Amino acid sequence: MLEEYISKGGQRLRLGYTTGSCAAGAAKAAAEALLCGAFPHRVSLMTPKGIMLELDISDKRSGDNFAYCAVRKDGGDDPDITNGILVYARAEKIPSGVEIVGGEGIGIVTKPGLDRPVGDFAINTVPRKMITEAVTEIAELYEYKGGFRITVYVPEGADIAKKTYNPRMGIEGGISIIGTSGIVEPMSTAALIDTIRAEENIRKAEGIRNLVITPGNYGESFLSEHIHGAADKCVKCSNFIGEAVDIAIELGFESVLIVGHIGKLVKLGAGIMNTHSAAGDGRIEVLVTCGLLAGCGREALVDITRCAVTDGAIDIIKREGKLEETMKILCGRVQYYLDARAKGRIKIGALIFSNAYGVLGVTEDGQRLLRDISEEYGNG
Repeated sequence: MLEEYISKGGQRLRLGYTTGSCAAGAAKAAAEALLCGAFPHRVSLMTPKGIMLELDISDKRSGDNFAYCAVRKDGGDDPDITNGILVYARAEKIPSGVEIVGGEGIGIVTKPGLDRPVGDFAINTVPRKMITEAVTEIAELYEYKGGFRITVYVPEGADIAKKTYNPRMGIEGGISIIGTSGIVEPMSTAALIDTIRAEENIRKAEGIRNLVITPGNYGESFLSEHIHGAADKCVKCSNFIGEAVDIAIELGFESVLIVGHIGKLVKLGAGIMNTHSAAGDGRIEVLVTCGLLAGCGREALVDITRCAVTDGAIDIIKREGKLEETMKILCGRVQYYLDARAKGRIKIGALIFSNAYGVLGVTEDGQRLLRDISEEYGNG
């Protein structure tokens, strides 16, 4: 178990290690067993993060020109679905070099724009480098001049992958072997943003010019009902709207339309681009301000302040007969802050909906982008 910790939100959280570290550690142990005839009980592995891991070796077996073993994934205090799985590596001798392939439970890349080319096993670049360095260290230790073929596999991988973003991102049949630092940081913002970047890269590689971003499942369901083809081409950004916009600018999309439930997008009206409640709220305050400017009465505004969720506030505003004007004001504020984020580098807009009332409002630039997206995605 890795005994390294970080502090987040007043909590002391234990770090873990990635599937890439597991694969590299298993490959190192398997290579050693192949060359000397005996497995180590554990191996030392230096991660790109600069943290040394001591990895226990499990399920060992060797035979004529092969050896394999496993390392159990430890995600620390991160609620990762791959936590506790066994990541295997099988080592075989080859004349030269280090060849790394995937076996059972390792996904195949089916869409361009990911770390690996289409048709390759989803074993990312940094884990491949870690594996190569680990087995090369063993070869030098035993003065072995030949090469290794390393097969990475995860028996549970195909089942686990169905519960991940892999199928959506174009990785079929198993999980990915990933990690840029070798270390898992609990509730890692960086990992989530990396996922957003990967999805946007895929859309770019598909030739999409006008990108649709939505925070999550509500937005995806709305798109599937209202904009043909958009649900399959949108990018889910969770709470990281600002970062998703920044990445779209970096990748050179022509425009971004953000489609989301009012519970999330109302925060954009206060310039809050990370919509997680821990990062910043203000939903009700924004609606009170917009309702006041729209002419809602004092009693109604006081009732809005007592609402726990935006749906209740919307009901009150509608009873006041001020919903259309309130949403117009809100959309103006949202457009202002989106423009401030984009700084003229990309066309940007938003569509706000609720489950009860459907489309509540579209920002000024969002109206134009809807036409562009409908045309591009085949709605005419």
